[in-house]
Amino acid sequence: MAKTENGRPSVDMGSIRTLNSSHLEDESSLGSDSEINGFTSERQTDRYGFIGGAQQYSEESAQDVPPAVLRQREVKWLDMLSHWDKWMIKRFNKVRLRCQKGIPPALRGRAWLYLSGGKVKREQNQGKFQELDSQPGDPKWIDVIEKDLHRQFPFHEMFVSRGGHGQQDLFRVLKAYTLYRPEEGYCQAQAPIAAVLLMHMPAEDAFWGLVQICEKYLPGYYSPGLEAIQLDGEILFALLRRSSPIAFRHLEKHKIDPILYMTEWFMCAFSRTLPWASVLRVWDMFLCDGVKIIFRVGLVLLKCTLGTREKLKTCQGLYETMELLRAIDPRYMQEGFLVREILEVPVTARDIEREHHSQVKRWKKNRGEMNFKPAPRMHGARLIMLAEPPRRQDLRQNPTILLEVPEPPQQQNKGKEERKSKKKKSIKKPPVMEEVPNPYPLHTDPSPPSSDPPAPLPDSSPMLETSPETKKDSNHQQGAPSPDLPAAKESALQQSTQSLCSSEQDTYL
Repeated sequence: MAKTENGRPSVDMGSIRTLNSSHLEDESSLGSDSEINGFTSERQTDRYGFIGGAQQYSEESAQDVPPAVLRQREVKWLDMLSHWDKWMIKRFNKVRLRCQKGIPPALRGRAWLYLSGGKVKREQNQGKFQELDSQPGDPKWIDVIEKDLHRQFPFHEMFVSRGGHGQQDLFRVLKAYTLYRPEEGYCQAQAPIAAVLLMHMPAEDAFWGLVQICEKYLPGYYSPGLEAIQLDGEILFALLRRSSPIAFRHLEKHKIDPILYMTEWFMCAFSRTLPWASVLRVWDMFLCDGVKIIFRVGLVLLKCTLGTREKLKTCQGLYETMELLRAIDPRYMQEGFLVREILEVPVTARDIEREHHSQVKRWKKNRGEMNFKPAPRMHGARLIMLAEPPRRQDLRQNPTILLEVPEPPQQQNKGKEERKSKKKKSIKKPPVMEEVPNPYPLHTDPSPPSSDPPAPLPDSSPMLETSPETKKDSNHQQGAPSPDLPAAKESALQQSTQSLCSSEQDTYL
């Protein structure tokens, strides 16, 4: 049987490490000019950008999310991205649950960059990618990278054209990494990782995402000697003993080394194995929870393919078993089924670290010290963030597209005048309250601020004017204000134009 890549037949990777890739020049490639030229200008692509039937299993296996549900998820993810540090520290379980449900396609690239820590890395190294991009690079790696460009997802519209923008960005990202980590150089399995990232984000973001995956999630995978991937192969085989004893005994009986079937799975993060809908869901969980998701996917595929005696009847030897693992039944790779099985596998980060410790001891006993000692592995986005706490400005969201459309001068002036007039209309002046003097002042009240003399009462008698004594008595009886006595302070009720204390509408006395 032929091997399937994303649901279609493909060739083997051959040698994973391309230290000497002269044999790849003669290898038949999916990205040959003859195949690419067979497409017409009216070629049709699926929802993921793959041309024709290159993703024949994806459309069937993809789970359609109702638009209303998708909008709700987008709003929730936008809120999380706006307060990323708080969500990661206080509500990480909710972040994990939303990653398991699937990140909305419109926000997947941004979410991947935040989960991996690439956003913080980019902000803390402003201008670093541009500096690396401007350098010529090591000719030894440049030659190998150029030969691998057309082999990465050749049926995707982004990489279908030789020398197109997709292949140019892929070259820039891979070349920059060889300059960023010259001790590691370039490994062929890095190309599909970078290509997947480029499908969702610009070249600079994809570079920092690749850096985080190589340094935090899968440290040592792409270094010379591939010691880290061999060690993880032994860890996978040990975990298989508990997960599927039947599959474990079969592989042990035929002495099938894990490096034969799991190398491409792990080094490419299943991007060349699963249907694309399943690849995206696996990456959502992988960038959130770390390498334990990759181990779980491998255990699920091994258990579903070799986990029963009936299935083992068709593979009686090493060759038949390898052919079966290279052409896994699409039912087991279907998005919904695979995600459910992944979440049910009882393998934790602690289990992986415990097994890693025992396998390192065994390695030293049988082979001696490891030649390349990578940095400790980070199990998930939360540990990456806690290891390198970001600054608030590192998590600030910057728009990727800015549109500045200048208005004509006349329209600008008109717009300014209209805005000013609207502002003036919208500003309401407070009503002017008329000051009504208190007709019944007390002798302790201060004098009114106005200099005008108080108006005489309407019912005052003329005889009061001739007799000052009678005037004083009448003023005392009727409560008329005296010019010698200070006026009372005005209360809020007394300031009203319809005050109940008015002498004209006095109904209480």
